[in-house]
Amino acid sequence: MNIVYSDRFSAFLDGLNRITILIPLNYRDNVTPIFTIYFEGQRIGVLKVEEVIKIEHYIKYICKAPFEIPLGEEYQIEDDKGIAFGLRTGAVIRTPEFDDHYYYDGEDLGAVYTKEKTVFKVWAPTATNVKLKLINDFGAEKGTVAMQRGERGVWSLTVHNDLKGYYYSFLVRVNYIWREATDPYSRAVSVNGQYSAIVDTEKIEKHPNKVIPLESPVDAVIYETNIRDFSHHHNSGMNAKGKYLAFTEENTKTNKGYSTGISYLKELGVTHIELLPVNDFSGVDETIIGKEYNWGYNPRHFNAPVGVYSTNPHVPFNRIEELKELIKSLHKNGLGVILDVVYNHVFQKELSNFEKIVPGYYFRYDLNGMPANGSGCGNDIASERLMVRKFIVSSVRYWLEYFQVDGFRFDLMGLIDIETMKEIERTVREIKPDAILLGEGWDLPTAIPANQKSTIENAPKLNGIGFFNDRFRDKIKGSNFDLKDIGYISGKKVESKDFYQLITNTGTGYPLRPTQSVNFVECHDNHTLWDRLQLANGIESNEIRQRRHRFATSIVLLSQGIPFLHSGQEFFRTKHGIENSYCSPDWINELNWDLREQHDDTITYLKCLIQIRKSHGAFRFRTREEIERHLKIVDISANCHALLYENVENYGVWKNILVIFHHAETETTISLPDNDKWDVLCDSCYSGQGNPIIRESITEYTLEPLRTYVFVQE
Repeated sequence: MNIVYSDRFSAFLDGLNRITILIPLNYRDNVTPIFTIYFEGQRIGVLKVEEVIKIEHYIKYICKAPFEIPLGEEYQIEDDKGIAFGLRTGAVIRTPEFDDHYYYDGEDLGAVYTKEKTVFKVWAPTATNVKLKLINDFGAEKGTVAMQRGERGVWSLTVHNDLKGYYYSFLVRVNYIWREATDPYSRAVSVNGQYSAIVDTEKIEKHPNKVIPLESPVDAVIYETNIRDFSHHHNSGMNAKGKYLAFTEENTKTNKGYSTGISYLKELGVTHIELLPVNDFSGVDETIIGKEYNWGYNPRHFNAPVGVYSTNPHVPFNRIEELKELIKSLHKNGLGVILDVVYNHVFQKELSNFEKIVPGYYFRYDLNGMPANGSGCGNDIASERLMVRKFIVSSVRYWLEYFQVDGFRFDLMGLIDIETMKEIERTVREIKPDAILLGEGWDLPTAIPANQKSTIENAPKLNGIGFFNDRFRDKIKGSNFDLKDIGYISGKKVESKDFYQLITNTGTGYPLRPTQSVNFVECHDNHTLWDRLQLANGIESNEIRQRRHRFATSIVLLSQGIPFLHSGQEFFRTKHGIENSYCSPDWINELNWDLREQHDDTITYLKCLIQIRKSHGAFRFRTREEIERHLKIVDISANCHALLYENVENYGVWKNILVIFHHAETETTISLPDNDKWDVLCDSCYSGQGNPIIRESITEYTLEPLRTYVFVQE
């Protein structure tokens, strides 16, 4: 039989016994062909044509095979004119039946190393042949070895040698084409991710974690930063600039003696450091340090640390050790670590190891067979498929167990299905019950029903997961998508009831519990708050702009929910007007430690607010019921929004707490409720040391413009 491989004649396995055939429109003169299926030259059955559809230049024949077609073999289709062509894997891989037949529940995919042997396993059910390619630590190829197909489409090979330091890849034959791919389960990779690396992960030692366990996510104060940004500036005082190890340097200072680095983070009072992606990503050349910049939202290998932050990216285990040292250092200083993870897309679908090994399976497609693109990156990972879900959960477990991280931030979490997020949470809670889980719950156009998306609208289905509250962000500073829109801090009128609902998350907007609302006005995305104010507010003095900025951050820290700060927000970070700086140069992205010197007074004020938040549970209610029981609006002045926490002595040292958000641009003198005597906890005079009470037993007070005040009664 003469097999013709041509784009003019195509056959696809779209179900376990359903085959779709495309032939040229003018080929048969409206006569339905007879199609026969062959295996290794032997006739094994005739297809039943069930539907004929004309599409542009082709006729589509939807056929039923006389039996279920096992994957992993090469079949041919022949028509009654003797034209033959290969049967390729089609949409069958996106059917529930495929998952039922080929789901593999083992936890041993990838390369499992011991000194005596290494066992390689790769899930490739549609492959007809798989080979292992080995490269020694000098970069020399050591040849290829055939792997054996087992149950559920898992190919395996055991090499009885000590392969530590070797590199490898898989050669996979699917649809008559050979492709070379790295291992999706790689825990280490060569420079620029060219090859998977064999490492002894049992040498990743456990370390004492001195982070105090959280009773609730609202007890956290999260500080987001990028590893390179944090230390790269010339005045950072850190030697390992742009590297993992910068976070291990203690007692670092600016030229003028102000604290920086990990010492600064401790002084600031935050509890958790959220790191932008640390897994292997595209967009930088690891061999030329500093030439290129990228945030890391171009994932390439999900379980392997990226080499760009390592002191020696050419040594695979080095980057593991240094990332581990970073985490160990933060833990030693009482700071938790949250990893920003990107399980919603890959950098380039066609170049990903997912697509090379099982084409079409790992990614989501619409009803027309086109790739879904809710991510805006050309692909959406199909988290709802069983082996994709398994991979994501396994990846989260690995980072949690081996690196002892304290939580995860899920990029574009709304693209991940709810069942996957539920399984992630179950897995995480079994290992670390107090781990923080949060993500972006934006509703983006992807090919799953709205009720299956992990969006903020579906938050009641995911009670243990936090959501970035864009409603809070936009009301406080103005819409991200309309630079002319001014928010509350810039003078937009907000009724007392609406303000109360905003900072307590008790309104009719998003159905969030306090433990689910991540309150923020700035993050790595979009303009920094400083730049946003410059664009929206036009010409005004730096003093007024700083007041607005400081006011916004104070609202974040004293609202009900989980406060989230972007690194440098506390000293008016700017990215010089750049909205999306994901690949901008260092001078745009680096944390400017000169500003830390210039604005120590503002930093001190925010330290005070963080200390106050941590010192009394009334600022950290767990439930709406607690909020409704103890918190009410107080009418003090048209220039203020005042909230009274009544009878909260069970949550801390103070019985009553009065928080006043003074939104006027001029001073206002107020009388305190019922002319009672109150103590002032925090204003611009606070030193950050000792007793936070700065004035006692007052009945009236003069409020500075655009500032938040806290008054207490014992």
